[in-house]
Order: sequence, then structure tokens, then C-alpha cells
Amino acid sequence: MKKRIWELDALRGLFVIGMILCHLMMLLDQTFGPFAWIQGSFFTFVSQWGGVLFFLISGICITLGHHPIRRGLVVLACGAVVSAVSFLLNRWTMMDPVYFGVLHCLGVCMLLWPVLQRLPCWAMAVLAVAIIVPGVLFEGQMTVSHYWGVALGFTPLGFTASDHFPLMPFLGFFLAGALLGKLLYKKKETLFPNVHSEYGLFAFFCAVGRWSLPLYLLHQPVLMGIVRLLEAMI
Repeated sequence: MKKRIWELDALRGLFVIGMILCHLMMLLDQTFGPFAWIQGSFFTFVSQWGGVLFFLISGICITLGHHPIRRGLVVLACGAVVSAVSFLLNRWTMMDPVYFGVLHCLGVCMLLWPVLQRLPCWAMAVLAVAIIVPGVLFEGQMTVSHYWGVALGFTPLGFTASDHFPLMPFLGFFLAGALLGKLLYKKKETLFPNVHSEYGLFAFFCAVGRWSLPLYLLHQPVLMGIVRLLEAMI
């Protein structure tokens, strides 16, 4: 059995925990009024950089795994489920729908990987920069009259979504992660072999990272249920 690289699982798990906490704070803020932590440095860091770190880690992992097309189709299907549920919830709650969220973007990145991995490292680096720079510089400014460009980052005026991860710039961050994977994990082994990752917080974050997809799918309805229960009790 192939040994997993624990630090990548742990970093992914740390991101998932941060995302869940941020979503909980947002629900509390929407339900009970201004919530002080939503303006804090933790929320700001996760909301601005969490997605970038997640796609960097995902890019590293794609160089270590197998069957990217199969995995990409599974992730994309899960994204479709999230979109369907979000459109249903939009009718009864304040939740904005998900048109092209993190799972959609990650699924497409995985499907593109069999082609992109054939690029030499220098070409992959140039392509990553070419995707990241306009995506970051013109975020929210690339407006069109229809929804056809949402996946790329071209959005209609007044566009809102509870989860939006366009290919510009996140495909670029995915490719940057893939470059890191090629450079740092040539042997496909952990960089920290002497750490006892099976104990304490390391083990916890690793376990969360291994189950990141089901946790992502389930955390929103669970949090909404908890917050609605609190609202009924208060």
C-alpha cells in the first residue's frame, strides 16, 4: 500500500477546518446580526488566501496521484450536486447559488491535467503566470451581459454567488502547485519523515484532509441545521 504524504493531508485538513469556521461565522452573522470575528484577521486570511493555498496543494497532489480524469469527473459531479442544492436553497434562504465553485474549478483542472502535464516546466510556469496575473488584476472587473463566462471569471453586472472560483486565476495556482510538486516531491515521499504524524493534532488534520470532499459536501447543511436550531432556542 502506497504511503500517503502526511503534510499535504494535514495542510488540506487545516484549510477545510478554516473554511468550516468561516462559513459558521458567516451563518451566525446572517442569522444573529453583526458577528465581530467576521472582521477579524483569521476570517480575512482564510477568505482571501485559503482558496489559493488549497489549489496550490491540489496542484502538488495531482503530480503524485493517478487517474486524474476519473477523479476530476467525480469532483465535477459533486460540484453539480452542490449547485443543484444551492439553487433549491436560494428559494427559501438568503444563500446565493453556486454557479462555478471550488469543486467545479478543481474538477476542470483535474480533467485538463493529462494534457497540461505534457508541457515542459518553463512553459507550465509561463502559462500559470499568464492565467494568474489577469485573473488577480481584473477580479470582478471582467463583466459581460450573460453567464457564459462565469467559469473563466467573466461575470454579469451585479453577479453574486456563495462560492465562486473561476479558472482565472485558480487554474494558474493549480499549475503553480503542480510545478512545486514536480520540484519538491520527485521521490513522491514526505519531506518530513521524522515527524510522528499519527499522533495529536497532526493525526487530526491528516484525517480531515483525507476526508475533505465528503466534509465539504456535508458541512453546509449541518452548520445550517445547527444555526437554525440555535435560532429556535434563543
